[in-house]
Amino acid sequence: MSAPRVSVAGSINMDVAVHVARLPLPGETVPGGEATLSLGGKGANQAVAAARLGASVALIGRVGRDAFGAAALTALTAEGIDPGGIIQMDDAATGVALITIGEGGQNMITVSPGANAWLSPADILNRAAALSRSNVLLLQNEVPGEAAHAAIQLVRQGPCLVICDPAPAFGYDPALIAAADIITPNETEALALTGIAVLDAASGLAAARRLVAMGARVAVVKMGARGVVFAGAEGEGAVAAPPVEAVDTVAAGDCFNGALAVSLAEKPEGGLRAALAFACRAAALSVTRSGASQSMPRRAELL
Repeated sequence: MSAPRVSVAGSINMDVAVHVARLPLPGETVPGGEATLSLGGKGANQAVAAARLGASVALIGRVGRDAFGAAALTALTAEGIDPGGIIQMDDAATGVALITIGEGGQNMITVSPGANAWLSPADILNRAAALSRSNVLLLQNEVPGEAAHAAIQLVRQGPCLVICDPAPAFGYDPALIAAADIITPNETEALALTGIAVLDAASGLAAARRLVAMGARVAVVKMGARGVVFAGAEGEGAVAAPPVEAVDTVAAGDCFNGALAVSLAEKPEGGLRAALAFACRAAALSVTRSGASQSMPRRAELL
């Protein structure tokens, strides 16, 4: 069987991360451990997750022509990801995420988008050939919505499945809810989009149903250690997450989306529920180690 083909239009960052005993309060300074520098950005993270799980991945994005951009390109190429859709800019810096990680792996993240803010519909059209061959397209909300709409419009000419991660939810274009096949918010994003506080499976399902009423074909609400709930054209239900000891939850949602894309492209027996279980296992494994893209599991260890 040929490798599933996954395309990602999204952000590429370098992450500066520090572990602390507890997250700081507003105005407070707390001591931290040694800072680490690694590849991140929701687009890059999802691309790495899909590649490590066996997909042939094309990533469309922008970086600066700077040291961080060079490091990002080196890291992506090492993962076997097609870099042909990545544009280096002379007049914008590579995106940077500043990440503070507290006890239990919870985190606070500040992002400077840099070159990511300049991804355009023209960049998408320049990669039309790769997109037209895709089984699944992954989108997030760290690049302009115009680029996301252009990508959806292009792949709609074929049977490609579109998965939208409305993360971060700030400024998310509501039209993308109906434009996607599957939307995958976490609890915070579900609240921002629907007004429903996700506190348990019942409220998560209520939020998923609200997203379906807003036009989503399938809504999957990610609830961290509690797994996911889903509603829509594939029915309704919940999928539990394996219990693990979390070290770092950064990029767990990205891991989930990348794994979901790979599994759905492979058309598993059991359909959406089976794909969600696969993605929950991948995300659970990712939080047992530190880092964003480097925490993504490989197929052999996941199996």
